[in-house]
Amino acid sequence: MTTGAETPRKARPRPPGRGVPLALLAPALVGLAFLLVPLLALLLRAPWRSLPEQLTSPEVWEALRLSLFCATAATALSLVVGVPLAWLLARTDFPGRGLLRALVTLPLVLPPVVGGVALLLALGRNGVVGQWLDAWFGVTLPFTTAGVVLAETFVAMPFLVISVEGTLRAADPRFEEAAATLGASRFTAFRRVTLPLIAPGIAAGAVLAWARALGEFGATITFAGNFPGRTQTMPLAVYLALQNDPAAAIALSLVLLAVSIAVLAGLRDRWMRTV
Repeated sequence: MTTGAETPRKARPRPPGRGVPLALLAPALVGLAFLLVPLLALLLRAPWRSLPEQLTSPEVWEALRLSLFCATAATALSLVVGVPLAWLLARTDFPGRGLLRALVTLPLVLPPVVGGVALLLALGRNGVVGQWLDAWFGVTLPFTTAGVVLAETFVAMPFLVISVEGTLRAADPRFEEAAATLGASRFTAFRRVTLPLIAPGIAAGAVLAWARALGEFGATITFAGNFPGRTQTMPLAVYLALQNDPAAAIALSLVLLAVSIAVLAGLRDRWMRTV
């Protein structure tokens, strides 16, 4: 027999998923269908019998090769300048940092075609910077493979910067301070201490940037054009094939869909951890 008042038992939390209100379930299912039905339609209407022939054509392989090369080059360029930019935003305090962060992330919400126009005005032959590149070095960037890389970098680098900056803010700065007390310079501390700590964030940001660069269309076609073998990437090839050969457009779309699924699967452990 117990003495005194008994300790009230805590109510057990209801397991999630039970008693979902119809007012929430119905629009949720509509939203799910809206996102999944187009992808299912792509799979259902795919020319599976002629798919090997479609994917082995020289035009497809040329567009795929160019897409992989440009996306990889854009990711490498984003790493070179994006990681230091993320460190600047996360580890330093200066007037206008909030405005700078907003400008860095602006390409995320800017229509890609507008980004292509901006690149033309900046780096075109008569652009603000491009006219000097042409006059001093004879370098013309629009409608070249280098122009594709720059267009993809412009739209993809913010994904890397956001990912790395978030990882830097979550990392404990005391490790860098400890390295500084041992005589390491700020750059040495960054290279030997910070980089290993934020490596997962850099990898995730690089994958996101690569995937975004691979799927870029608007800025690429505006700034670099659509020339087979030189600037025609996979998204541009899909757009062109849709007008003349819908089966080829579907086949190319399936390749990009498979790449997107692979990217999401690779980032699943980072984004879908259970607490």
